[in-house]
Amino acid sequence: MSLILLGLSAILIWYLPTSGIQNDSPYLQVHFLDVGQGDAIFIETPDNVQVLVDGGPNQRVLQELSGKMNFSDFGLDMVIGTHPDSDHIGGLVGVLERYQVDTLLVTDNKGDSQTAALYNKLIAAEGAAIIYARRGQVFSLGASTTLEVLWPETDTTDMESNASSIVLRIIYGKTSFLLTGDAPKRIEEYLVLAEGESLQSDVLKIGHHGSRTSTAQMFLEEVQPEYAVISAGENNRYGHPHVEVTDMLFNSRVKTLNTAEEGTITFLSDGEKVWVE
Repeated sequence: MSLILLGLSAILIWYLPTSGIQNDSPYLQVHFLDVGQGDAIFIETPDNVQVLVDGGPNQRVLQELSGKMNFSDFGLDMVIGTHPDSDHIGGLVGVLERYQVDTLLVTDNKGDSQTAALYNKLIAAEGAAIIYARRGQVFSLGASTTLEVLWPETDTTDMESNASSIVLRIIYGKTSFLLTGDAPKRIEEYLVLAEGESLQSDVLKIGHHGSRTSTAQMFLEEVQPEYAVISAGENNRYGHPHVEVTDMLFNSRVKTLNTAEEGTITFLSDGEKVWVE
């Protein structure tokens, strides 16, 4: 693995000889893992680069990963904890204990829970390259796929946890996936002003499990997704997804999938189009 900083542009290009086992798939695979009330997204590129974005609330993510990765594969090229809430990083504790991770992309916000404290301790002990997410960073996931950081723009140490969420765009050919963590509407609206029509993505991971605190109308109109994914637990105590969000998606004619109903949801892309496996 190598990390190269280009000039003063703050653009990181991440090149690596992948540590993953050959998957023999010509497609980009994006798995929205069924981890209950939480987020966990496993990405595997045609170049065998493996990225995990969040890990859900508990060790259920390990079972999900074992169903997607080769039984002898205990390496992940990149792990991203979007923000320190337990329903996003709780499962990453087990991931860091089981897998050898090359690169960790983190937010400055450390959280104040016991789960966050353990997660931060394991990050320091992992021996991986630790990168603090900043808008403008671009990572090359092999020869064919890029990962762009859209948020945060500055140090998020003192921000409210959800607002510190790392927002990512995965691009493969003409197709893209927009992953928003729990970013609230005010961050989405800022991204509309900053990015405009370049936010357009085939698949949108709906923010905050379908809570009414995320998915601003202007944001949805700019992204114009064909698919929306809600990662939520069945009969969760928060009432996610909220009806305001599902109604907006329905009225916008977005095909909406929910892990609470579908289980793990897998998308494939050939660089021209995206479809559900």
